[in-house]
Amino acid sequence: MLRVRIGIDVGGTFTDAVAINNDTYEIIGAVKIPTTHTAKEGVAKGIIEVLKKLMEEYNIEPEDVLFIAHGTTQATNALLEGDVVPVGIIAVGKGLEGIKVRSDTNIGDIELAPGKVLKIVNKYIELDDKFEEKIEETAEEFKVQEIGAVVAAQAFSVDDPTTENRIIEIVEQKGLPATATHEITKLYGLKIRTRTAAINACILPKMIETANMTEESVKKSGIKAPLMIMRCDGGVMDVSEVRKRPILTLLSGPAAGVAGALMYEKISDGIFLEVGGTSTDISAIKNGKVMVNYAEIGGHKTYLNSLDVRTVGIAGGSMVRLSDKDIEDVGPRSAHIAGLPYAVYSDPEEIIEPEIVYIKPKKNDPDNYVAIKGKNGKVFAVTVSCAANVLGYVRPEDYSYGNVEAARRALEPIAKKLNKTVEEVAKRIMDIASMKVIRVVEQLITDYKLDKSTTVLVGGGGGSASIVPYVAKMMGMNHRIAKNAQVISTIGVALAMVREIVERTIQNPTEKDILSIRNEAKEAVIKSGALDETVEIYVEIDSQKNIVRAIATGATELRSKDILNKNLGREEIKKIAAQSMKFESAKNVQIIDETGSMYIVKSIEHRKKFLGLLSQKIESVMVIDKEGVIRLNKNNGKVYRTNITNFENYLNKALEQNIFYGDGGAEIPDCFIILPNRIVDLSGLIDKEQIISLAKVEIGGLSDNDRILILLSKR
Repeated sequence: MLRVRIGIDVGGTFTDAVAINNDTYEIIGAVKIPTTHTAKEGVAKGIIEVLKKLMEEYNIEPEDVLFIAHGTTQATNALLEGDVVPVGIIAVGKGLEGIKVRSDTNIGDIELAPGKVLKIVNKYIELDDKFEEKIEETAEEFKVQEIGAVVAAQAFSVDDPTTENRIIEIVEQKGLPATATHEITKLYGLKIRTRTAAINACILPKMIETANMTEESVKKSGIKAPLMIMRCDGGVMDVSEVRKRPILTLLSGPAAGVAGALMYEKISDGIFLEVGGTSTDISAIKNGKVMVNYAEIGGHKTYLNSLDVRTVGIAGGSMVRLSDKDIEDVGPRSAHIAGLPYAVYSDPEEIIEPEIVYIKPKKNDPDNYVAIKGKNGKVFAVTVSCAANVLGYVRPEDYSYGNVEAARRALEPIAKKLNKTVEEVAKRIMDIASMKVIRVVEQLITDYKLDKSTTVLVGGGGGSASIVPYVAKMMGMNHRIAKNAQVISTIGVALAMVREIVERTIQNPTEKDILSIRNEAKEAVIKSGALDETVEIYVEIDSQKNIVRAIATGATELRSKDILNKNLGREEIKKIAAQSMKFESAKNVQIIDETGSMYIVKSIEHRKKFLGLLSQKIESVMVIDKEGVIRLNKNNGKVYRTNITNFENYLNKALEQNIFYGDGGAEIPDCFIILPNRIVDLSGLIDKEQIISLAKVEIGGLSDNDRILILLSKR
């Protein structure tokens, strides 16, 4: 029986759907339709239409569908367009504490985007015998004031949410949707918690309506699999969670692309560049995990854990600005915004005796964006894709491959004006465009302490081949274009894991605190739809902010096969390691250990310094799985072999031997436990006892015969 995963990605222009074979992860088929922004049912109409089209065109039966999820820009668009409801905040407290609560929850109106404001109305209620009556009265007042949703706020509700939950109950009985400050985050800081909850509340009615409509339609189609929704941190959650926390779908568009790259490309350390026609979304992956940060909305900090995506106004369709003597700039306007066809994707016969014409894509834009006009009167945009195709960086198999002759003809009048060759003009365009991307890539590498020599640039999106290969060459980095790059976001939705993040403010957390938060994250991810036996949890401690964070991921079903399903030999594994290190041969590479599907590979490199007078020996330890995917890469890593019987003793000794004593005191090394089928990342912990305690939980269930490897490296 065919088992199918369906991903649907609602974009600003098109709604895409893809069907993937769950056993081989090959694409069965993909379809797209225009996004239904103006329909009475909104984007939900397009989701249902594209699902129906996909199933009909590729003969998919409802019972074949094992997993279905969709990503949506609806919440993001609602905030940008100010399509939100006014929010009422009910804050409760007592005595002196109540004075601070009143102050912290009086957040004022929130500017969501230029000229788009979220109206906030506040009501403070003293906690006394008549508290519930006052809540009922306030709810009625809010209805008269046409408040669309309510936030319940109380200090320290993250420790005891009883009162906030009771407020929600009363308000919902009065017919108003409601949310509480403890539902989005478990961190202290009532002001930011209230602001985050208010943004969540303002999109509640619309998102609940869409969720209900979409879920009902999926059920009517006969699909039994629960509907999952893409989150902004690269995971998915059950549709029931959207009814409570729609804010988690904000900025989920870029997150889908990274999810696809992670699952399809199995990146360990990388920079993912999703290149469209107008802009490029750039994000970092470290140790196989997406990097997240707190999102800012309208310039205000929130407690929303979102993918750290940085957007650059450069992409495949970026247009060129021309001065009298040189290429002045590239972007941010694109052929799409100017409403012009790309020269590179046109027939060369359409470009006869081309002349330069200057245009203003938008009213207040500079007037030196350049296009070319043929003898027949047709006008074409000169873009980054023209330059990349002329220089041979785009391969015939790439989505952005065009007609090189047409691109050359488009660049000729510019070359003539500047007294340069077509290739020189193309190179100048690529240099200017690429430098804007490189600045962001270098900043991400610095921010997340990635090793440039082993970090790979991965391109996704239709325009990726027009940007990524050239950027990689300029930076001296390895790169690859993701398989099916043009639909990587939709693939990401189809392959995404269920994800939950639990954070708490704890000073000097004990082992008990850490295990408690780990269990809380596990329960949350299972509640959101993950199967218990698929759940993996990463715990990290931010000692400066006193935050303990547990990130749990899991699948909605047991996955029967890995994506690539290869089983490479030892020599092939060594060759992959050598290529990663840019060695000419594998003679400096050796496999020093293995367990299950994991090989430990050591490489030695002698780097010359001081004009070649001195040589520095650098040893790298890689973990490469039998499919040839580099799962970890650590400079000067040390590996220890043990089994379940001796594990605690060995780990304790290994950590002791590798503690580094510096000006800041003792520094514990990064610790990774290599198990037969997975890697346990304990690098987020900062204390030896914490590491040992959590490691013991993670190895539970192994047999005495299973080999366990401990990899330690200096932070």
